[in-house]
Amino acid sequence: MTRGNVVVELVQIQSAPKRSNLSRPRTWAIIAVGLLLIALILGFVWMQRSPANLRYASASATQEWVNAWQAGEVVALVRHTERCDRSTNTCLGPADGITQVGSVAAGVVGRGFTQLGLEKTQFFSSPLTRTMQTAHYMLGHDAVAQEWLETCGPTLRDDVVAHKTPGQNMILVTHSGCIADFERQTGYPRAVAAEYGSAVLVRIDAQGQLKVIGIMNPEGWQRMSK
Repeated sequence: MTRGNVVVELVQIQSAPKRSNLSRPRTWAIIAVGLLLIALILGFVWMQRSPANLRYASASATQEWVNAWQAGEVVALVRHTERCDRSTNTCLGPADGITQVGSVAAGVVGRGFTQLGLEKTQFFSSPLTRTMQTAHYMLGHDAVAQEWLETCGPTLRDDVVAHKTPGQNMILVTHSGCIADFERQTGYPRAVAAEYGSAVLVRIDAQGQLKVIGIMNPEGWQRMSK
């Protein structure tokens, strides 16, 4: 290779266009947008998984459903409290009933409903021991036993609407499987299993139109009372 050729090649190397750094920010921007879309999709899926937790509802949203309660438009499906046969805590009585811890928890739930007012409220329960005991310790008296709150199944949503009396709230003490049936039938097929003493609240207007309000867990009632 001659010196002239070396000079020419050096000039070509020096004059060769540099790679633009603009492609790197563009790549990161595309990645960021992709991650944002994934986060939004996952967030939407998660929000739709279960009804809203009313413990964290805004003051205006809380007042809205409290007003619906005062108008006699709310139905609450309450899961029984702690089962005796699935706990090491002391049983309240029969093995198919609830524990003493469960009776205390039922009282907390009952006080939550009591502070809302029970003048316009019908009180029903599954006939099984654990639900009847929960109902009793909630409000200090027995609920009216209803077989359909034990069997539940694919017609539960329609059964709830059919049993709703205009101008009267309903408290229904039932089972986690029944609440799962109800949530599937109201648009929440991936809902998390109801915990002991939790309640799914729905609003049913005079035309029989049902709208899910949200979930109230036992600690949510305690927060409302403060």
